[in-house]
Amino acid sequence: MGKQSRERVLAPNEVKASQNFLKTSPQKLNLIAGMIRGKSAGAADAALQFSKRRVAGDVRKVLQSAIANAEMNNSLEADKLYVKEAYVGKSMVLKRFRPRARGRVGKILKPFSQITIVLHQVEEAA
Repeated sequence: MGKQSRERVLAPNEVKASQNFLKTSPQKLNLIAGMIRGKSAGAADAALQFSKRRVAGDVRKVLQSAIANAEMNNSLEADKLYVKEAYVGKSMVLKRFRPRARGRVGKILKPFSQITIVLHQVEEAA
């Protein structure tokens, strides 16, 4: 009497990995995601490794997780993978306040975001 199994959303030659609660704004994270969209997995990994942005290390971990998922769970070759999708979403926002003059308050918003990376294996052209 457990849950019914769902159909697989992705194609058999696709894998995904995601991470929630990255401590950065979605706008900053989307710059990194745009940098790797459409690239091969190896080129995207190299671009993230040498990027100067702080959050690039976290995105690189997600990319490496997707590559590991492809190799272990789906038996796909890492050399033939490319980044099909890399999309970013909003997550929670911590709300903090700072006292200001005349008894007022200044609002400080500390946003979190999430990223999802979908890898696709390229078929050989015959």
